[in-house]
Amino acid sequence: MKRTTATDADHDLLQLRRQLLAAALPHVPFDGWSQSLLTLAASEIKCDAVTVARLCPGGVIDLLQFWLDETDRIMIERLTTLPLLEMRIRDRVTAGIQIRLEILTPYREAVRRSMTTLALPQNAALGLQSVWRSVDAIWWAAGDTATDYNWYTKRTLLAGVYSATLLYWLDDTSADTIATRMFLDRRITDVLKLPQHIKKIRDKMRMTTLPWSPTRFSRLWRKTFTEL
Repeated sequence: MKRTTATDADHDLLQLRRQLLAAALPHVPFDGWSQSLLTLAASEIKCDAVTVARLCPGGVIDLLQFWLDETDRIMIERLTTLPLLEMRIRDRVTAGIQIRLEILTPYREAVRRSMTTLALPQNAALGLQSVWRSVDAIWWAAGDTATDYNWYTKRTLLAGVYSATLLYWLDDTSADTIATRMFLDRRITDVLKLPQHIKKIRDKMRMTTLPWSPTRFSRLWRKTFTEL
Protein backbone atom coordinates (compact mmCIF):
# COMPACT_ATOMS: atom_id res chain seq x y z
CA MET A 1 0.00 0.00 0.00
CA LYS A 2 1.33 3.45 -0.91
CA ARG A 3 2.29 5.60 2.06
CA THR A 4 0.81 9.11 2.09
CA THR A 5 3.58 11.68 2.48
CA ALA A 6 3.39 15.22 3.84
CA THR A 7 3.81 16.49 0.28
CA ASP A 8 0.84 14.42 -0.91
CA ALA A 9 -1.27 15.71 1.97
CA ASP A 10 -0.31 19.32 1.23
CA HIS A 11 -1.17 18.82 -2.43
CA ASP A 12 -4.57 17.37 -1.50
CA LEU A 13 -5.30 20.33 0.80
CA LEU A 14 -4.28 22.76 -1.94
CA GLN A 15 -6.61 21.12 -4.43
CA LEU A 16 -9.43 21.11 -1.90
CA ARG A 17 -8.82 24.76 -1.12
CA ARG A 18 -9.07 25.52 -4.83
CA GLN A 19 -12.37 23.63 -5.01
CA LEU A 20 -13.66 25.60 -2.05
CA LEU A 21 -12.66 28.87 -3.69
CA ALA A 22 -14.27 27.89 -7.00
CA ALA A 23 -17.51 27.09 -5.17
CA ALA A 24 -17.41 30.35 -3.23
CA LEU A 25 -16.63 32.90 -5.95
CA PRO A 26 -20.04 32.84 -7.71
CA HIS A 27 -21.73 33.62 -4.39
CA VAL A 28 -19.44 36.47 -3.27
CA PRO A 29 -21.50 39.20 -5.03
CA PHE A 30 -24.53 38.15 -2.95
CA ASP A 31 -23.05 36.96 0.34
CA GLY A 32 -19.83 38.97 0.49
CA TRP A 33 -16.80 37.52 2.21
CA SER A 34 -18.78 36.20 5.15
CA GLN A 35 -19.04 33.09 7.27
CA SER A 36 -22.24 32.20 5.45
CA LEU A 37 -20.28 32.22 2.18
CA LEU A 38 -17.77 29.79 3.63
CA THR A 39 -20.54 27.52 4.92
CA LEU A 40 -22.37 27.58 1.58
CA ALA A 41 -19.24 26.82 -0.44
CA ALA A 42 -18.28 24.00 1.93
CA SER A 43 -21.71 22.42 1.62
CA GLU A 44 -21.51 22.51 -2.19
CA ILE A 45 -18.28 20.51 -2.25
CA LYS A 46 -19.42 18.35 0.70
CA CYS A 47 -16.60 19.54 2.95
CA ASP A 48 -17.07 19.03 6.70
CA ALA A 49 -16.43 21.72 9.31
CA VAL A 50 -13.20 20.14 10.54
CA THR A 51 -11.69 20.15 7.05
CA VAL A 52 -12.86 23.73 6.43
CA ALA A 53 -11.08 24.76 9.63
CA ARG A 54 -7.89 23.17 8.28
CA LEU A 55 -8.29 24.89 4.93
CA CYS A 56 -9.13 28.31 6.38
CA PRO A 57 -8.03 28.47 10.02
CA GLY A 58 -8.56 32.23 10.02
CA GLY A 59 -12.04 31.97 8.57
CA VAL A 60 -13.29 33.42 5.33
CA ILE A 61 -10.56 36.07 5.22
CA ASP A 62 -8.10 33.22 4.63
CA LEU A 63 -10.10 32.20 1.58
CA LEU A 64 -9.97 35.78 0.29
CA GLN A 65 -6.22 35.88 0.76
CA PHE A 66 -5.92 32.56 -1.04
CA TRP A 67 -7.84 34.02 -3.99
CA LEU A 68 -5.46 36.97 -4.16
CA ASP A 69 -2.47 34.62 -4.06
CA GLU A 70 -3.97 32.35 -6.73
CA THR A 71 -4.58 35.33 -8.99
CA ASP A 72 -0.93 36.34 -8.65
CA ARG A 73 0.17 32.77 -9.38
CA ILE A 74 -1.90 32.54 -12.57
CA MET A 75 -0.76 36.01 -13.63
CA ILE A 76 2.90 35.01 -13.32
CA GLU A 77 2.29 31.78 -15.24
CA ARG A 78 0.71 33.69 -18.13
CA LEU A 79 3.36 36.40 -18.08
CA THR A 80 6.15 33.86 -18.42
CA THR A 81 4.58 32.58 -21.66
CA LEU A 82 5.17 35.98 -23.29
CA PRO A 83 8.40 36.93 -25.09
CA LEU A 84 9.32 39.25 -22.23
CA LEU A 85 12.95 39.68 -23.24
CA GLU A 86 11.82 41.11 -26.56
CA MET A 87 9.48 43.61 -24.88
CA ARG A 88 10.16 47.03 -23.40
CA ILE A 89 9.99 47.25 -19.61
CA ARG A 90 6.86 49.40 -19.77
CA ASP A 91 5.19 46.79 -21.99
CA ARG A 92 6.09 43.99 -19.58
CA VAL A 93 4.63 45.88 -16.65
CA THR A 94 1.54 46.88 -18.60
CA ALA A 95 1.03 43.27 -19.66
CA GLY A 96 1.17 42.17 -16.03
CA ILE A 97 -1.64 44.50 -14.99
CA GLN A 98 -3.72 43.70 -18.10
CA ILE A 99 -3.37 39.96 -17.53
CA ARG A 100 -4.37 40.30 -13.89
CA LEU A 101 -7.50 42.21 -14.87
CA GLU A 102 -8.33 39.59 -17.52
CA ILE A 103 -8.12 36.88 -14.85
CA LEU A 104 -10.48 38.88 -12.62
CA THR A 105 -12.96 39.79 -15.37
CA PRO A 106 -15.42 36.92 -14.67
CA TYR A 107 -15.49 37.99 -11.02
CA ARG A 108 -15.80 41.76 -11.27
CA GLU A 109 -18.51 42.01 -8.61
CA ALA A 110 -16.53 39.69 -6.34
CA VAL A 111 -13.60 42.08 -6.73
CA ARG A 112 -15.84 44.97 -5.71
CA ARG A 113 -16.98 43.11 -2.60
CA SER A 114 -13.37 42.19 -1.87
CA MET A 115 -12.31 45.83 -1.93
CA THR A 116 -15.08 46.66 0.53
CA THR A 117 -13.90 43.88 2.85
CA LEU A 118 -10.24 44.88 2.59
CA ALA A 119 -11.14 48.49 3.36
CA LEU A 120 -12.29 47.49 6.84
CA PRO A 121 -9.81 48.54 9.57
CA GLN A 122 -9.13 44.96 10.65
CA ASN A 123 -8.29 43.96 7.06
CA ALA A 124 -6.44 47.08 5.89
CA ALA A 125 -3.01 45.53 6.39
CA LEU A 126 -3.97 42.55 4.23
CA GLY A 127 -5.23 44.90 1.53
CA LEU A 128 -1.95 46.81 1.41
CA GLN A 129 0.10 43.61 1.52
CA SER A 130 -1.88 42.06 -1.31
CA VAL A 131 -1.33 45.06 -3.60
CA TRP A 132 2.37 45.10 -2.71
CA ARG A 133 2.75 41.38 -3.42
CA SER A 134 0.98 41.76 -6.77
CA VAL A 135 3.13 44.64 -8.01
CA ASP A 136 6.25 42.92 -6.69
CA ALA A 137 5.29 39.82 -8.69
CA ILE A 138 4.83 41.95 -11.81
CA TRP A 139 8.22 43.62 -11.41
CA TRP A 140 9.87 40.28 -10.69
CA ALA A 141 8.35 38.76 -13.84
CA ALA A 142 9.42 41.86 -15.79
CA GLY A 143 13.03 41.11 -14.85
CA ASP A 144 13.58 43.83 -12.25
CA THR A 145 16.84 43.32 -10.34
CA ALA A 146 16.92 46.52 -8.28
CA THR A 147 18.09 46.11 -4.69
CA ASP A 148 18.47 49.73 -3.54
CA TYR A 149 15.83 52.39 -2.90
CA ASN A 150 14.69 51.96 -6.52
CA TRP A 151 13.19 48.61 -5.47
CA TYR A 152 10.75 50.43 -3.20
CA THR A 153 10.19 53.35 -5.57
CA LYS A 154 9.23 51.12 -8.50
CA ARG A 155 6.78 49.10 -6.43
CA THR A 156 5.24 52.14 -4.76
CA LEU A 157 4.65 53.82 -8.11
CA LEU A 158 3.24 50.68 -9.72
CA ALA A 159 0.97 50.11 -6.70
CA GLY A 160 -0.55 53.53 -7.34
CA VAL A 161 -0.99 52.77 -11.05
CA TYR A 162 -2.53 49.36 -10.40
CA SER A 163 -4.91 50.62 -7.69
CA ALA A 164 -6.14 53.50 -9.86
CA THR A 165 -6.55 51.23 -12.89
CA LEU A 166 -8.45 48.65 -10.85
CA LEU A 167 -10.94 51.27 -9.68
CA TYR A 168 -11.37 52.54 -13.23
CA TRP A 169 -11.82 49.00 -14.56
CA LEU A 170 -14.63 48.22 -12.10
CA ASP A 171 -16.92 50.73 -13.82
CA ASP A 172 -15.61 50.38 -17.37
CA THR A 173 -18.40 49.46 -19.78
CA SER A 174 -16.40 49.94 -23.00
CA ALA A 175 -16.00 47.10 -25.49
CA ASP A 176 -13.17 44.79 -24.43
CA THR A 177 -12.43 47.33 -21.64
CA ILE A 178 -10.52 49.42 -24.18
CA ALA A 179 -11.06 52.49 -22.00
CA THR A 180 -9.21 50.78 -19.14
CA ARG A 181 -6.32 49.91 -21.45
CA MET A 182 -6.05 53.54 -22.54
CA PHE A 183 -6.29 54.71 -18.92
CA LEU A 184 -3.51 52.29 -17.91
CA ASP A 185 -1.30 53.44 -20.78
CA ARG A 186 -1.69 57.07 -19.67
CA ARG A 187 -0.85 56.20 -16.06
CA ILE A 188 2.25 54.24 -17.10
CA THR A 189 3.35 57.17 -19.27
CA ASP A 190 2.93 59.56 -16.34
CA VAL A 191 4.97 57.30 -14.06
CA LEU A 192 7.79 57.10 -16.60
CA LYS A 193 7.92 60.90 -16.56
CA LEU A 194 8.31 61.02 -12.78
CA PRO A 195 12.11 60.66 -12.54
CA GLN A 196 12.73 63.62 -14.83
CA HIS A 197 10.16 65.74 -13.00
CA ILE A 198 11.59 64.86 -9.59
CA LYS A 199 15.03 65.83 -10.90
CA LYS A 200 13.54 69.12 -12.14
CA ILE A 201 12.17 69.85 -8.67
CA ARG A 202 15.51 69.03 -7.02
CA ASP A 203 17.34 71.30 -9.49
CA LYS A 204 14.97 74.15 -8.71
CA MET A 205 15.49 73.61 -4.99
CA ARG A 206 19.29 73.72 -5.44
CA MET A 207 19.15 76.91 -7.54
CA THR A 208 17.68 78.98 -4.72
CA THR A 209 19.54 80.25 -1.68
CA LEU A 210 16.47 79.77 0.50
CA PRO A 211 16.60 76.94 3.04
CA TRP A 212 14.86 73.69 2.21
CA SER A 213 11.15 73.81 3.04
CA PRO A 214 8.54 71.03 2.84
CA THR A 215 5.95 73.65 1.91
CA ARG A 216 8.05 75.00 -0.96
CA PHE A 217 8.84 71.45 -2.16
CA SER A 218 5.12 70.60 -2.12
CA ARG A 219 4.31 73.76 -4.09
CA LEU A 220 6.91 72.91 -6.73
CA TRP A 221 5.64 69.32 -6.84
CA ARG A 222 2.06 70.44 -7.55
CA LYS A 223 3.21 72.99 -10.14
CA THR A 224 5.32 70.36 -11.90
CA PHE A 225 2.46 67.89 -12.17
CA THR A 226 0.12 70.44 -13.69
CA GLU A 227 2.55 70.34 -16.62
CA LEU A 228 2.19 66.55 -17.13
